[in-house]
Amino acid sequence: MQLKNDRYLRALQCQPVDCTPVWMMRQAGRYLPEYRQLRAKAGDFMTMCKNPELACEATLQPLRRFDLDAAIIFSDILTIPDAMGLGLYFEQGEGPKFQRNITSLADIEALPIPDPELELAYVTDAIRLTRQSLQGKVPLIGFAGSPWTLATYMVEGGSSKTFGKIKKMLYSDPAALHLLLDKLADSVALYLNAQIQAGAQSIMIFDSWGGALSHRSYVEFSLQYMQKILAALQRGQRGTQYTPEYVPVTLFTKGGGLWLDKIMATGCDAVGVDWTVDLSTLPKGHTAIQGNLDPTILYADKTTIEQNTALILKEFGPHNGHVFNLGHGINQDTPIASVETLINAVHQFSKREV
Repeated sequence: MQLKNDRYLRALQCQPVDCTPVWMMRQAGRYLPEYRQLRAKAGDFMTMCKNPELACEATLQPLRRFDLDAAIIFSDILTIPDAMGLGLYFEQGEGPKFQRNITSLADIEALPIPDPELELAYVTDAIRLTRQSLQGKVPLIGFAGSPWTLATYMVEGGSSKTFGKIKKMLYSDPAALHLLLDKLADSVALYLNAQIQAGAQSIMIFDSWGGALSHRSYVEFSLQYMQKILAALQRGQRGTQYTPEYVPVTLFTKGGGLWLDKIMATGCDAVGVDWTVDLSTLPKGHTAIQGNLDPTILYADKTTIEQNTALILKEFGPHNGHVFNLGHGINQDTPIASVETLINAVHQFSKREV
């Protein structure tokens, strides 16, 4: 089915668009009253993730309210560790936790590589159902966590502020950590290829905690494994003109501004950047840029939101290859009117002739 709105995919291929496409990380989330009702009906977050009908509904909810240029499948980055048998659960107010965490080389050696059409079939089923339900309105994004980010949760047992356990492994037993990251890279590549086969039209890899690494460790323990995944993805051949069937890949390292040249050199189609990056300093034309409004600006008044949106568009300039987004996920207490203001401002201020 031909897409009715393909400006997001065009922008990722650095092709001309009639206006800058916009979507938001965590656009299906708790800031929406209909999402809160759906989650209450489901009972808990993982039930929503593992029920394709509920995941599809959550994915579609923000598109009914806002003129977004892409949908992102409702899921979680920690589905792979859960499928490996670590027992993912969510503690109220504390975020994700695992019943069993990784503490030794033996734990790593015992980890299976999940079959995405068995242990993770609920995700691929949700993608198939959502593609059908979208009816070509906008493209559907699939995603996964980066090996390093997944490993932090698996070793720490949940979220962390210091990353003390995994950094201890990094410096005292790097061979064990490399084995874990290698298994995760293989698992993520299989998982993302299954998402592409199921109908994902773009892929995003979230390296949420890459910014916690030293500048030397980042390339060795994070970037090289994302590059391994990229090399394994069956995304088709990108042409010099817009290629609708090509599946572009975005890499996003939060706090990764120091390494953008290295990230671009991986061969990814787009790089996600947070609000610490000045878009005017980045090279334009071959690798697309996604970002980068600070999500807390959405607490401000309409004029402030519009002014900051205009500043980011001006920073990027009149070049091809910009996907407007927040610098990280939308906050759960964000006013809905602010989201409407942002999306309308992006489209209005970036209109141009194609």
